[in-house]
Amino acid sequence: MCAGQGSAGENVVPPANARVMTAGELHALYNDQTWVWSDGAGRMQSDGRRFVAWAGSGASATWAEGRWIITSGGRLCFKARWQSSDGSHLAKTCFVHKRWRGVIYQRKESSRDWYIFKHAVSADGDEFRKLTSEDLVSPELEQIRSRLQETSSATSEAATE
Repeated sequence: MCAGQGSAGENVVPPANARVMTAGELHALYNDQTWVWSDGAGRMQSDGRRFVAWAGSGASATWAEGRWIITSGGRLCFKARWQSSDGSHLAKTCFVHKRWRGVIYQRKESSRDWYIFKHAVSADGDEFRKLTSEDLVSPELEQIRSRLQETSSATSEAATE
């Protein structure tokens, strides 16, 4: 997953008095939103907190289905099973959020590096601007699923001949 790539050269440290975002704030930010990535997108649906995503293209295309989870400790997590032509694997990716004076700071939990997710007055390079209410996942997801099923069927048929 390529979500949450901060601006190049950004070395941000949230102020000491920055507070973790509440579950309510995170829900308002991400509910029914698609997060567009450089090579795909993830959709956080309100119904059952369903998470669906796709990434890559052609033979390296993958898709995922699972849940998105938020906590009162400022965490947003995607827990999903990713499918590809090589099989499937379960993955959990989490992001931590802090807020101070209207600025939202974010870091991928597996990284120590913080970046500004959203400036107090949203700026062009903000990752926040990659959130949209439009469902950019479902149409692509169906195409990738179909291609993977066709590839899997063709591989199975060739193996039995």
